Amino acid sequence: MTQGDIMISETAVVRSLGLAAVLLAAACGGPERPDEAGEAQAAVDGPLVVYAVSYPLAYFAERIGGDPVRVGFPAPTGIDPAFWSPDPETIAAYQSADLILLNGAGYADWVRKVSLPGSRLVNTSASFEELHIVEEEAVVHTHGPEGEHEHRNVAFTTWLDPMLALEQARSIKEAMSAARPPAAAAFEAGFAALEADLDELDARLEGLTASAPGKPLLASHPVYQYLSRRYSLNLRSVHFEPDQIPTESMWRELAGLLDGHGAGWILWEGEPAAETATRLSDRFGVQSAVFDPCGNRPAEGDFMSVMNSNVAAMEKVFADGG
Repeated sequence: MTQGDIMISETAVVRSLGLAAVLLAAACGGPERPDEAGEAQAAVDGPLVVYAVSYPLAYFAERIGGDPVRVGFPAPTGIDPAFWSPDPETIAAYQSADLILLNGAGYADWVRKVSLPGSRLVNTSASFEELHIVEEEAVVHTHGPEGEHEHRNVAFTTWLDPMLALEQARSIKEAMSAARPPAAAAFEAGFAALEADLDELDARLEGLTASAPGKPLLASHPVYQYLSRRYSLNLRSVHFEPDQIPTESMWRELAGLLDGHGAGWILWEGEPAAETATRLSDRFGVQSAVFDPCGNRPAEGDFMSVMNSNVAAMEKVFADGG
C-alpha cells in the first residue's frame, strides 16, 4: 500500500467517524438549533416581566429591579385598584408575566376569580400573615367608579406600615433574584437603597407620633389600620368620601363620635370638598390633613414622594402637641 493509499484510508475513517457522530447526535435529539438556543438564552438574559396588583408593589419592583425588569401595573388612574376588575385582555397580560406580585390580606379580589399560574405568584405579605389586622365587621358602601364595595374583615393597606412594606419589598427582591440569578447582586443593591428610604420614613413618622402619644385623631375612612398600629395612634374612623358631601346622618354620627373622642384633626385619602372641610372646621373644630395611601400611581411624583408629603401633613397635625 502506497503512502497515498494510507492517506485516503485515514480520510475515509475520519469522514466515517464524523458521519457516525452526526447520526448519534440525531438519534439522541441532537444539539439545540441556533434559534432554540437563542430563545433559551433570552429567557435568562431578557427583561424580567413583572406585573403587580397595586402601585406600591409596582414601585418596589421598579426600585429593586431597574433596567433588567419590566414592570406592569395596568390599573386605570382615578380608581382604587383594590376594588378594580381587569378585562380579559389585561388578565391575559398578567397570566403571561414571569412574576405576579400579590399584596395578600384579601387585596384585589379578582385574583381569586381567575386562573393565574401558581408558580409565578408572589404573595408579598405571606411572611407576616399573622400580623394581618382583622376587623370586627365589614362595611359596605358606594363611592367612585368602582361602585358599591365592602371594606372586608382583613385590612389590606399593609404598606402604610413602612416595616411591613419593607418585608413586602424583600419578598419581591427574593423572587426576582430566583428568577434572574445573574442579576441578584443588582437587585440586592436596589433593595438596599429602598430599605434606606423606608427606614428613614419610619423614623420620621415615629419621631412625630411619639411627640404627642395618645393624641386623638380621626380618619375619613378605615384604611389606616397598619399606620395606626405601627405608631400607636389614637385613631377613630368614619366613612366620609373626599369628593362627596356627608349626609346629615353622617354628620350626626361624627358628632356622637367626637363626644368621647376630642379629635382636632382628620386624615383624608384625598383632598376633601371645600364645603366638607369648612363645616368640619367651623362646626366641629376639626382640621383636615391629606394622608394619601397611594394605592394607585399618583398623577405626579412616585410612592416615596407621596409618603414624604404625608409626613409633611403629619408634621402639621402634631405641631400643636396635645
